[in-house]
Amino acid sequence: MTDTRTVAPWLKSALELGPALLFFAVFLLMRERVVNLWGIDYQGFIIATIVFVPVQVAATLVLWRLSGRLSAMQVMTLVLVVVFGGLTAWLNDPRFFEMKPTILYLFFAAVLGLGLALRKNWLSFVFSDAFPMTPEGWRILTIRLTLLFVAMAGANEFVRHMMSQTAWVYFKTFGIIIIMFAFFMLNARLFERYAIRPKDGPENGRDA
Repeated sequence: MTDTRTVAPWLKSALELGPALLFFAVFLLMRERVVNLWGIDYQGFIIATIVFVPVQVAATLVLWRLSGRLSAMQVMTLVLVVVFGGLTAWLNDPRFFEMKPTILYLFFAAVLGLGLALRKNWLSFVFSDAFPMTPEGWRILTIRLTLLFVAMAGANEFVRHMMSQTAWVYFKTFGIIIIMFAFFMLNARLFERYAIRPKDGPENGRDA
């Protein structure tokens, strides 16, 4: 049986958002500077990445310790942070860290798309306790979330290629959060319409 514990919402939010906010703060502080470490010159973005990676690892491990579990998204995010953050620092090239969100979003889109093809409600396995819905509700949400991840991957590529590095940092730190918040707010009616109530069965959902 999985050992799961309740974590105070403020602490959970701090552990999840704190490392990204720290990256943002260090980048703003160091973006006009060059730091020489071990005979190599590093720009502010690289320094912010070097700070961010171990802090993200520590925050994720603390969250795991406190809650007793990590979601698949948290595990995959941590792996990509370590791999692409490590490559960014090792090769002194910010492009690796900038492409991390693209790979992450495409991975999630592929996983959700595979679930649709196999007629599996994989989202419900993760979120059914928080959002009990009928299978049809989960299918619709999976389609919409798959399209959102593809769009976010495209948006990340557009921003990192067509806009400044500072714009990318703002997009990554705040833009993604705003997009995800707006997505779930716009789908509030879906959660309500397909919600499973005590008297409902899995077949009682209606089309959105």
